[in-house]
Amino acid sequence: MTSWLSTVASIGMAVGPPLVYADQAFSIVRKRDATGFSRDVCAILLIANITRCFFWLGDRFEFALLFQSLFMILAQLALLYICIIYRPTISPENLGGSSRPFSFWQWSTYTEHVEFLAGLILFQAILFLILGGFPIYVAILGFVALGLESTLPIPQLISNYKQRSLYGFRMSTLIGWAGGDAFKTAYFFWQGSPIQFKACAVFQLSIDLAIVAQRLMYGNPPPPTVLLDNEDLEQALALAEE
Repeated sequence: MTSWLSTVASIGMAVGPPLVYADQAFSIVRKRDATGFSRDVCAILLIANITRCFFWLGDRFEFALLFQSLFMILAQLALLYICIIYRPTISPENLGGSSRPFSFWQWSTYTEHVEFLAGLILFQAILFLILGGFPIYVAILGFVALGLESTLPIPQLISNYKQRSLYGFRMSTLIGWAGGDAFKTAYFFWQGSPIQFKACAVFQLSIDLAIVAQRLMYGNPPPPTVLLDNEDLEQALALAEE
């Protein structure tokens, strides 16, 4: 019985988290609008899971967690593509400016995002070839990967706070985050996963619960930017071009 439960839990860990974003992607395509979903979520998950794959090369944790990372990378690449196609009309890319250094992750094309990720993979591969034999480097790599992933809900938390609404952020995604992170926290302790997994899972779950509190406080009414009519949008774009 214990072996059977362990197998089911491992399968759930591998395929469950990536599937959480399927409904979010469907909602964006259906509305043809990515308003309310922070594209930075894709950035965090892509960078964290790429790093976690290199962590696995140095510390062979469960295969289920490696497969989860691979599936998540594919899922987030697809979701990122959808978010770029249906990005809000009023966005840094459309308004012609970004306050971030090098306009990080607010580039206008999907190709620019993929080029950055390819460069990241190459950079991490070179570092691992040089330092992969040192246990301390592998441990740091694990904390970077899992620590970054644990910040996943923070961009959404900030976006919700600015909008005073969870408009566009699917309830299914929130349930998937909170339920999934509660499950994986229990899974990590049960399976005796490396300390990086346990500590970061507890932190991430606490942020999920904060977003649940936002949902109860704010609800999901459309924010003012969504209520602007076409004339207002054209005026905003015209001002940005001046």
